Amino acid sequence: MELILALAIGVLTGSGVWLLLRPRTFQVIIGLSLLSYAVNLFIFGMGRLRVGAAPVLENPDAVDPSLYADPLPQALVLTAIVISFAMTALFLVVMLASRGLSGTDHVDGREES
Repeated sequence: MELILALAIGVLTGSGVWLLLRPRTFQVIIGLSLLSYAVNLFIFGMGRLRVGAAPVLENPDAVDPSLYADPLPQALVLTAIVISFAMTALFLVVMLASRGLSGTDHVDGREES
């Protein structure tokens, strides 16, 4: 499971960085989204992957904390998903406005000759 998660994070990060270096604004926006997904998976993975474990300790003195899931990374990932959705929507609106003003979706506003 850890190997699959590490490979997914690596592929998303590599693809996101590659798309960030592209000359079109839509590709840059998709690259930012892929990077945010990679960071979300990384944060979620840091909270220990536990299936069927309770997220909150009832009595921290009487139990082993390694048997419980950490709720903080889950809350952080949920917050990051909402923020990245709003950021992507804002970037798409700015991209459409920029394309309407300049007539191109090239990053620096002009086509290569």
